[in-house]
Amino acid sequence: MFFRNAGVLLWVFMLSGCSEPPYNNLDNEQLKTLLEQGVPMYDIRRPEEWRQTGVVAGSRLLTFVNANGRLMPDFISQFTTAVGNHDPVILICRTGSRTSTLARHLVENMGFSQVYNVRNGIKQWIRDGQPVTRL
Repeated sequence: MFFRNAGVLLWVFMLSGCSEPPYNNLDNEQLKTLLEQGVPMYDIRRPEEWRQTGVVAGSRLLTFVNANGRLMPDFISQFTTAVGNHDPVILICRTGSRTSTLARHLVENMGFSQVYNVRNGIKQWIRDGQPVTRL
């Protein structure tokens, strides 16, 4: 598996000083535009996080890593079954950290070409007064 501990991997990426990511970062206005165009969005947080904040309407819920930062065993197979390598896809988490790690891996190691990361996650979405659906 490629993610034994996503937190450690994210830390390595942050220390490496990577400049431009190989995926596209989105702000909330860009996110709304892509959602209006029908681009699917995956909220990769954990169920307790979805319940705590709610989710952006229409989000597909698929947990990436558990509370210890370990990859969920069926995440990759479920994700790649639903999303093709050249299909556009949006990723959202709490602050954009987990999604930036996942987005980088999808592009650099798995050949995905249209990955969009919600830069500041659902926290910024909520701070900007955007609506959420409660679970």
